[in-house]
Amino acid sequence: MRTRAMWCLALVILLTSALQARVVRVEVASRADLQDSKPFGDAGAYQRITGRIYFAIDPDNVHNRQIVDLDKSERNAQGEVEFSADFYLLRPKDISKGNGAVLFEVSNRGGKGILRIVNGADPSQEFGDGFLMRQGYTVAWVGWEYDVADQNQNLRLYAPLARQIVGATNRAVPPRPGVDRPVPGGVIRGPIQGLVRSDFTVSEKRDTMPLGHIMLGPGGGKSYPVDDPGNPQNVLTVRDTREAPRQVIPRGQWNFKDQHFVQLTDGFTPGKIYEVVYTAKDPVVAGVGMAGVRDFLSYLKHDPQAVAPVQRAYAVGISQSGRYLRHFLYQDFNADEQGRQVMDGVIAHVAGAGRGSFNHRFAQPSRDAQPMSSVFYPTDLFPFTDLPETDGQSGATGGLLDAPKESHTAPKIFFTNTSYEYWGRAASLIHTSPDGKKDIALGPNVRAYFLAGLQHFSGAFPPQKTANNIDYTAQQRHNPNPIQWFWRALITDMDRWVKDGKLPPASVHPKVAQGTLVPLAKWSFPKIPGVHLPHEYNLAYHLDFGPQWKEGIVTSEPPKVGKPFGVLIPQSDADGNDLGGVRLPELQVPLATYTGWNLRDPSIGAPDQRASFLGSFIPFPKTLEDRRKSGDPRRSVAERYHSREQYMEQFEQAARRLIQQRFLLEEDLTAVLARGRREWDEVVGQR
Repeated sequence: MRTRAMWCLALVILLTSALQARVVRVEVASRADLQDSKPFGDAGAYQRITGRIYFAIDPDNVHNRQIVDLDKSERNAQGEVEFSADFYLLRPKDISKGNGAVLFEVSNRGGKGILRIVNGADPSQEFGDGFLMRQGYTVAWVGWEYDVADQNQNLRLYAPLARQIVGATNRAVPPRPGVDRPVPGGVIRGPIQGLVRSDFTVSEKRDTMPLGHIMLGPGGGKSYPVDDPGNPQNVLTVRDTREAPRQVIPRGQWNFKDQHFVQLTDGFTPGKIYEVVYTAKDPVVAGVGMAGVRDFLSYLKHDPQAVAPVQRAYAVGISQSGRYLRHFLYQDFNADEQGRQVMDGVIAHVAGAGRGSFNHRFAQPSRDAQPMSSVFYPTDLFPFTDLPETDGQSGATGGLLDAPKESHTAPKIFFTNTSYEYWGRAASLIHTSPDGKKDIALGPNVRAYFLAGLQHFSGAFPPQKTANNIDYTAQQRHNPNPIQWFWRALITDMDRWVKDGKLPPASVHPKVAQGTLVPLAKWSFPKIPGVHLPHEYNLAYHLDFGPQWKEGIVTSEPPKVGKPFGVLIPQSDADGNDLGGVRLPELQVPLATYTGWNLRDPSIGAPDQRASFLGSFIPFPKTLEDRRKSGDPRRSVAERYHSREQYMEQFEQAARRLIQQRFLLEEDLTAVLARGRREWDEVVGQR
């Protein structure tokens, strides 16, 4: 009887734990040892576990009320809304050998990128040098996005639809507490309709385009199908730039194909921005993707029987998923249904000042904000700073972290941005006033690091002008500066901050007061022969999505565009390299100019516009004679360094300074120096 009582007690504890975490079931599809049980340092062997996780959340819980249209979802007999998501994780086989923390990557459009970036993994070496495993991290991903493309084993969210109650049926059904209004028998639900918008720019002539977001080839997102192709609200327009006036294309010249494509009789012209607004129905309750991440991490932290139990949760997000983390915090998702803090540390990388289309009616999470597409979506929205600020134009006051501070769930945060985000993602607004006239202090648990001289994602080395996708054909070679070693140091700094209370490096970013952060009119850049300069950069605007936007419902598509905020860019030095940031040895001991912008190649249209995500690599002249012949104002390599050995001596000194500042790890010095030698050989040649 005693044994039976103990088993009953254990079962009750397990069920209660699972219930509190809102994970009701974990379905393991596969479990396998990595690399034939090869040990990763003291953490030992690792396992890969994949499967599907099932959730149930209470629409009446105060921590779920921010989920738009959750109250319009079907409920189970307990009055809860059910949904599920794919998951994928790597954990020490003996969990006691781990470091007690999960490094959770918010999946970017269903993918998994952190291993490649941090471990240096490539297709031939899936786990690279095993850095994260050697540190003992559980590394995890879960699907949070419903509109990911059907490719590459993307992780997916299986979300409910929102449908409005239109009547009742006499058919007897179990009572469902908390429905919109009492009805006898069952509930009859009807479709919710609304407007959806899609925009795109082609790089070669074509007559058909998908309505879903296109990025890096097919790796964008799915679209809502067209509900009524003949609806007079369906409109197709074309314009030259983001701010240019739209020209309506007559309805007889275009049509929809298979509910997911738009066709133009004469074909789409490269370098133009096309935008189609159309009617759709049955919006997905996209916001449950945030609840799923929240509850998955809560489950790992609070259920001792979890598939990978941990004590600490660090979330990292890159680009779209960095914006996701800013949105996640802003809308108070870091408190689970019991009000417990979920994420202990957050690294939101290359998110700029943005949030995203993650929790509103007819949301398209895959949409971002690029120079020639995904324009004027709900991305760069006030407030931008972590502490409260006041917008002088609208009179609104607020801060990004107001809600988590109120719920006592604010984590420790790194906001990291490269040079590209100051040109393309309004990054300056995270540390200036909305009008851009003064610097704004950050909170004590927030750091902002400007990683100067990098593009949105590291380009290939040796650098090139094009990539596998024609859309990324540019006028200059892509910026190849590596992000890997910064990432490894930042993750280490975050762990020490959360676990041991060891403060990370102070924030490093350009400032108005120091003249390192300026408007475009005051930007100074050397006149390098053959290099065309950008005449614009992405601004954040006051956008009006209609009177119901506060409830998460868009009624104005496209939105009404008001005045811009005061977006600024980093000032350049005499070489054209950005000031005011954390500088790799490549910028401290330069061989080239590394920018956060690159213009589109004339072959793909709009050559006066910036290319999405790209920076430029513009090597210095090799000799004084080369410089004089070309008229390049930058000093040549030979004028700076007498030899490869002298260059490498200075390069190593710069790397060691970064190690002292804790922006690089001592163990990475050898690899950093090897990269420096390769860069010399690329620019100067082996001598």
